[in-house]
Amino acid sequence: MLVIAHRGYHDAVPENTMAAFEAAVAVGANGIETDVRISRDGLPVLIHDRIIASGQAVAELIRSDIERIAGHQVPTLDEALEHFPGILWNVEIKAMKALSAVIGVIKKHQAGHRIIVTSFRHDLVAICASSLKVNCGLLLAHRPRTLSSLLADLNDNGNPRINHIVWDYDVLDADLLKQASLDGFRNFVYGPVTKAEHDDCRELGVDGVITDYPLLVQNA
Repeated sequence: MLVIAHRGYHDAVPENTMAAFEAAVAVGANGIETDVRISRDGLPVLIHDRIIASGQAVAELIRSDIERIAGHQVPTLDEALEHFPGILWNVEIKAMKALSAVIGVIKKHQAGHRIIVTSFRHDLVAICASSLKVNCGLLLAHRPRTLSSLLADLNDNGNPRINHIVWDYDVLDADLLKQASLDGFRNFVYGPVTKAEHDDCRELGVDGVITDYPLLVQNA
């Protein structure tokens, strides 16, 4: 089971920063998950929240203002991929406006990196699968009625690059996991907190866990 550090390993440093990514590598994580939004100056910045502490949207601010408000450096996707070429990257696109910039950056790096592009916006995932040469995945916050009903919404003609499903721990279903695996998908899970929940993911046979607590998996 792959261990993917959620927004880097941010036990002692801010999330989605170079320091958090360095920490993830240091504790032996197999991969890093990060969030991409677009700043007003057109940069694909790695930041989770749409609205930051000032009450302003990331999309309304230039990078230097975002950093001033956050109180730390905010890397771009290009900088992170350039600095950490040897680790698996799970790049979550948070907004449609970031799509063009993300595709441009990943095209630059896709030949030399292991990258999975994911989003709750499944239409964005389909576009990335058609535009890029990387694996793509569907992020889920709900339990679909059936796996086929989930995939029917894509209207992607079965693009083989859409080959990951990223499940919320709260909606895990052993039957759906098994069906997805039989259909050729890799199952990732986000959101486990306790050691017991991480162990549960392992026992269910998931392929990767996206976690804020990577040491719990290593100690399993």
